[in-house]
Amino acid sequence: MLSFITLCLAACVGALGLAYLRSRREADLREEQRERAMHDRQRALDFMHLMAEALGEGLSRQELHQRIVHASILCTGALSACIFERTPANMMRSVAVEGLFPPHKPLPDHVKGKLTTRAKFIEQVLRSEEFPVGEGIAGRVALTGRGELIADAAADPSIVKHDDPNLAVRSVIAVPMRFRDRFFGVLAVANPVDNRLFTETECTLMQSLAEQAALALHNAESLSVQIERNQLDLDLALASGIQKMLLPSRSSAFAGLDLDARYSPAQRVGGDLYDVIALSPTRIGVAVADVSGKGIAASLYMAVCRTNLRQIASRHVSPAQALIELNRTMEADIHGDLYVTMLYAIIDTVGNTVTFARGGHEMPLFARPDPATGTYQTHLVRSEGMPLGLMPDELFASVIEDRIEPFGPGDTLVLFTDGVTEAPNDEEKEFSSARLADVVRALHNRTASEINDGVLESVRRFAGDTPQRDDLTLVTVKRA
Repeated sequence: MLSFITLCLAACVGALGLAYLRSRREADLREEQRERAMHDRQRALDFMHLMAEALGEGLSRQELHQRIVHASILCTGALSACIFERTPANMMRSVAVEGLFPPHKPLPDHVKGKLTTRAKFIEQVLRSEEFPVGEGIAGRVALTGRGELIADAAADPSIVKHDDPNLAVRSVIAVPMRFRDRFFGVLAVANPVDNRLFTETECTLMQSLAEQAALALHNAESLSVQIERNQLDLDLALASGIQKMLLPSRSSAFAGLDLDARYSPAQRVGGDLYDVIALSPTRIGVAVADVSGKGIAASLYMAVCRTNLRQIASRHVSPAQALIELNRTMEADIHGDLYVTMLYAIIDTVGNTVTFARGGHEMPLFARPDPATGTYQTHLVRSEGMPLGLMPDELFASVIEDRIEPFGPGDTLVLFTDGVTEAPNDEEKEFSSARLADVVRALHNRTASEINDGVLESVRRFAGDTPQRDDLTLVTVKRA
């Protein structure tokens, strides 16, 4: 009997020990994820601060280029960075370099012995070197407008192998610097410190850094920027400006459609997102999303989410498949308690349909005439799905689905975030989807812009003096 009791006690102690070790491992993993999220956020903020300081100093274009490559090295841990511009002759050339960034072509024999002043010499070689758009990783990025990550460059045959070991390329990222329709060049970083390789997360970070760099170059050309010295105000002002630049214009013109979008953050920056993506002359993608939380952290993840969606959307005719790939991409970028709800719809003006997938987001509101009754009917349409970046890829993909709805002449589609329907009044009652449907039904014969005006005015009257608590996004699309 004693032996049996001893065995039971030993089993209990062993189970408790395993439970303790498992708990410690989970706690360590959560702490590691939290630290990684804070580190990624800090790197993006550091880059924003460096760009703001550069603009405040009134630097020349060449000096600003040099500041961008320097900031890229600081924020990514790369050993070298370079900016390539496209010349009027459709050739690529280096305009700024820091560190031993490897030349695009093999070095001629007669110059290999001149590497005594290595860094300056490599800079001279790069500045004198030109190559066609489409050639090499920088040329491909300039041609396609899509960023590239070559994690293990040593194994990639397209990467030039230099004799000098100091010029060996272990890992490289190249991303386009684009603001609206303006292409400012390609920003590339090579060889992270500690002999490690770049990751997809760092490639996504570089995409966001390149957008911010392009915005800085745009502002340097067209604006005399006055930067506030208070660091908190600087963070908020710059983040708000970047966020507004990333969102589409208030209204977009597409044949057969009347589209209007509104966005109002609860703070100076927010975590809501909307985008309109032209997929073909007769098909457009419309997305509305909400990042959990508000403020700078949410706005940074919103920017990353938009960058990824724009790259992914053109590859899929199915909204669900687009969101599955987006979830797979965002899974590595979203840490801690951050996640994204999104509704992505594809409108086909020839097929007269809307196909949408709902990643845990608010249901879309459809409004259409009912020939049988002669009235105008509104209804919310449900579909299955869960937020992005919250669950593993397999589970997310097993739940989300496409839903197809008719969308003919006279029909209206309204997409929104919970900042609309959950807007409270002084009695803590919410505006609700029922009130939203009533307003849309009453204004069904108005333009998309007038419908949005009416909805927002109704929300304001309902809320009264209650401050706005959540980011608010409203997108209305009418079939002509």
